[in-house]
Parts: sequence; structure tokens; C-alpha cells
Amino acid sequence: MQLAPRVAWNWAANARAATSRTGAARAWSAAASASGVWGHYAGTVKQLSPGDIEEALTAATAIGDDRLQKQTQGRVVPESFTHGTSEQRVRWFKRGLDSGRPKDCDTFSSASL
Repeated sequence: MQLAPRVAWNWAANARAATSRTGAARAWSAAASASGVWGHYAGTVKQLSPGDIEEALTAATAIGDDRLQKQTQGRVVPESFTHGTSEQRVRWFKRGLDSGRPKDCDTFSSASL
């Protein structure tokens, strides 16, 4: 899972510059979900190696604002989140992975992340 996740992450990075903190977290969560959609289809055409999904889930967990802040600052400051929590990123990735439908990645219309 190399190219598509990078495209999604880059899209979110660009969108982040033009949005609020909450909007940025939604953009990053949408990118995680889009990566899941790609994973869904890559799996159907046998493009995934054993362990790819687990690796993606590990990465999503590792880059949540909550985890990064805890590791670097020793505390979590939710009002400063710009990328979403580990749980949010994993949940949105799984949503895209399970459904395979880009329309299910609309984090901006969702009531909550």
C-alpha cells in the first residue's frame, strides 16, 4: 500500500492548510478512510501482501495526535489536535476498508469524527 495512501495523505496535507483545526482533523480522517477504500480494492485484486492491513492500522494508531502528544509532551491537549486521535484514524480507515465506497469517507458531513 504505497501510492494511494501517499496521495490521500498529501491531499489532506494540502486541505489542512486551508481549514481550521477541526477541519484539518476531518481532512486527515477522510484521507485515512480513502486509504482504506484503496486497501479494500487492492485486496480484491490480490495486490496486498500479508500484513499490509495490520501495518496500516499500526501506522494509523501511531500517528494520532493523542499518541504523538503523549510521547513528545507527556500529556494530551485535545484542543490542539489537527490530525485526529489514533482511535478516529483507525476507525475511519476501517470504515473505508470495510465498505470500499468513497462516499463513506465524508468526514465533513459526519456528526462526529
